[in-house]
Amino acid sequence: MPTNSHSILHCQGEHDHAAQTSCSLGKVIDRLADKWAIMAIAQLSDGSLRFNELMRRLPGVSHRMLTLTVRALERDGIVLRTASHGVPAKVDYTLTELGISLLGPLGHLARWADARQDDIVAARASYDQAETARKETQARQHRL
Repeated sequence: MPTNSHSILHCQGEHDHAAQTSCSLGKVIDRLADKWAIMAIAQLSDGSLRFNELMRRLPGVSHRMLTLTVRALERDGIVLRTASHGVPAKVDYTLTELGISLLGPLGHLARWADARQDDIVAARASYDQAETARKETQARQHRL
């Protein structure tokens, strides 16, 4: 099994089933690990949205980043883009059946993150404290 994300994401030549499974999982995780993708999917969970409304609901996302995100989600079959010709042109985004099937797993992940937030904050503080102590020790040893 690959040991890093580079080998997971670049495995076109792999022929063994376990390697192909890891490759597929890596590609899916690569898409869904993007914060804007998850946030866009969450916003679309209540129904179709026009691009500008979706952008308003995602504070901090740039026009370019949202464009790239919805295009990637569309390519993966998670989002459907519907353009209607008129003045002005109207583009709506909605979750496909595949996208809707992600809401349960993403909900589980959100609940896990919420329930474990204190544990994560404590682990980070412990790590940062140990890292600071290690750097201070190295600096003292370097001065000797």
